[in-house]
Amino acid sequence: MATMKDVARLAGVSTSTVSHVINNNRFVSEGIRAKVNEAVKTLNYAPSALARSLKMNCTRTIGMLVTTSNNPFYAEVVRGVERSCYEQGYSLILCNTEGDYERMDSSLETLLQKRVDGLLLMCTESRAPSSEVLSRYPRLPMVMMDWSPFEYGGDIIQDNSLLGGEIATTYLIDKGFTEIACIAGPQDKLPAKHRLQGYYNAMQKAGLSVRKEFVLTSDFEFSGGLTAMEKLLSLPKLPQAVFTCNDAMAVGAYQAVYQKGLHIPSDISIIGYDDIDLAPYMTPPLSTIHQPKDELGKLAISQLLHRMENLDAKANTLVLTPKLIERSSVVDYKK
Repeated sequence: MATMKDVARLAGVSTSTVSHVINNNRFVSEGIRAKVNEAVKTLNYAPSALARSLKMNCTRTIGMLVTTSNNPFYAEVVRGVERSCYEQGYSLILCNTEGDYERMDSSLETLLQKRVDGLLLMCTESRAPSSEVLSRYPRLPMVMMDWSPFEYGGDIIQDNSLLGGEIATTYLIDKGFTEIACIAGPQDKLPAKHRLQGYYNAMQKAGLSVRKEFVLTSDFEFSGGLTAMEKLLSLPKLPQAVFTCNDAMAVGAYQAVYQKGLHIPSDISIIGYDDIDLAPYMTPPLSTIHQPKDELGKLAISQLLHRMENLDAKANTLVLTPKLIERSSVVDYKK
């Protein structure tokens, strides 16, 4: 493999001149530039990103730890992160934690050994990454995305899940429903807890009672929504409408309804949360609460770049505002 010294020797110039031509950071006459470019072409020379990163103490890479899940929400957020990295001239190294503490710590070590410039955390594990690992890389810029399941003193970007839960439930109430069920996510996760609390708040504000059997907790996955909806459909008295606290569970809930021989929304109305790409293509299209996933990714990269340049700046918590997306899975019960 050719080196910069080989290029310099063939072009008859110094290695610094070759560097200036390749990086285009100093004036070099057109004649010399042509000689260097010709030597580069002849030797099939490619600059070493590793050598450049060691010299500049900057790899132009960002690491991201994310929980593996069937929930499309994660993939859509990662897509937004990757796009923002590309637009900012960075590469993204993605590691899945598989929901496993040991793998989380191992993946973190891998990312840090690769000298990433900053780190994004989007994990559902209930404890922080190993302090032993992090202590070997002091002052590493980090941003927590979507939620912070453990004590974390850095930057956080998250959805206003409490408001989103209220919006979804209030929408059902405004449509005339009074017997409303909720399939909530795992209550050790802050967004799931807040969405459920939003449901309770809206029901209380409307003066509606909540049946104990109408509130179920699940796992934010397709199968969890299916199992929870099957339980609701086995009750002597069925709910008129259901707020599923994410769209993945709504997909599973749809399946349970159809297996029961019922129809959405004529027999039971459903509203979800997240507005995943699949939502408008479901039958019927799913009414849901939109999370700005692309904006979440864009803000995460923007905040991380800011943190990389301002390590001692005050930590920020940025909250994104959810909004209602009306489609066809909720009927007007008052008519």
